[in-house]
Amino acid sequence: MIYLCGDPLPHHGLTYLAFRLAFQDTLERIVLAQQIEDSNECFGYLTEVPFLRSVPPHVQIDLLADTWSRHTSRRHIEGSLVDESVIYAVCETAARIAEDDPTIVTHTVLTGPLQVSVPVDQFLPGEFRNLHLKMANEGDFLLLSQFEDLPPDDAADFKQQYRLDGTRAEAMFDALGQWGIAPNFGNRISGLITERELVRASYVLGCALRSTTPPKSE
Repeated sequence: MIYLCGDPLPHHGLTYLAFRLAFQDTLERIVLAQQIEDSNECFGYLTEVPFLRSVPPHVQIDLLADTWSRHTSRRHIEGSLVDESVIYAVCETAARIAEDDPTIVTHTVLTGPLQVSVPVDQFLPGEFRNLHLKMANEGDFLLLSQFEDLPPDDAADFKQQYRLDGTRAEAMFDALGQWGIAPNFGNRISGLITERELVRASYVLGCALRSTTPPKSE
């Protein structure tokens, strides 16, 4: 089970559905981008977090699988800033989808591997957002983007003022530098998607890796 500042992410249908909606929405956008040969990669659920907006969509899905695997683990795992970013972003994405097209939510529930009872009504977007807001967290992942364009000395002063942990922030920079998909994707995403969806996702993500070029190191 994953914890944020000692507070556990609840194990219930709402959490499962938020992760599943964000996963499906990002995967379908990857498919659409491949079909129209769109080179714009600034999309996906993690664009909800300004600092991680440039993370490639296929990497976003890999990070989602990573956080999901920690959530479903039997061990007590203290989440990183990346985990907190993922949880926030999936909740915001799920809330937006519930507001814009509730039929997508219903379809996502019906086609998933788990049977969950989540009323698809006008209160659902707020419930998705409260899933993250009710957890103890300091929101450091949202502050990081404010330091990107500052001179080093000014940035250091601001980080000290806001008590940002440089060690925890390293995980965010690592996410920006990730390009591939880590091993055991199927195991890490287990319980969130069906076997058939896993086969399709593996094909789509494989195509995404083959059709894009990682940035050159300077």
